[in-house]
Parts: sequence; C-alpha cells; structure tokens
Amino acid sequence: MKTVCKEYMVDKTMIGFIRFIFEGHEGVAIATTLDSQKGHIRLAIAPDRTETAQMIVNDLKKDFMFNEV
Repeated sequence: MKTVCKEYMVDKTMIGFIRFIFEGHEGVAIATTLDSQKGHIRLAIAPDRTETAQMIVNDLKKDFMFNEV
C-alpha cells in the first residue's frame, strides 16, 4: 500500500508521546524518528486517512511545536 509521507519538526521531548498517539489510532499513520536531537519526524499516512491524520496534527499543535517541513 502506498502512503503519504510528511515530515515535521516537533518538540523533541514529545516524540514518544506523538508515536504513542499515532499507535493508538491504528491504521492512520506511522511515526518514524529521523533525528531525535532536532525533533525531526516523518509520518507515513494511509492515503484514505490523510484528513484524520491532519486533524490529529492540528490538535497536537495546540499544545506544542509541530511544524511541517
């Protein structure tokens, strides 16, 4: 299955939490850490779940840095 990949710079102390959130929403996206020191992550998003993934990202942005690269 093809995925939609998006990269983000996030608060590095929140990477584990972000991974936990996306694991809890099975089938939406997989979060991969690209550079833990800089807070650089990638979301591999299921094509039919892009809207759901964006809603989760928007909600997380309310609490900490979560900027698309």
